Amino acid sequence: MEDVKKYLTVKEIAQRLDFTEEWVRDLIAKKEIKAIRIGRWRVKPEDLEDFIKSRMNIK
Repeated sequence: MEDVKKYLTVKEIAQRLDFTEEWVRDLIAKKEIKAIRIGRWRVKPEDLEDFIKSRMNIK
């Protein structure tokens, strides 16, 4: 099993992206950010990177 301590919390993601925690939860609910629930929502750092890359306007 992977080390869950490396997973990011909603609060950590909100701080990194300068979003509200509510907005991050909405993105998780819409499955725009891949997350798992371990007590509370957790996101793998690489899944957050995938989300950020998907939002960039790179051609």
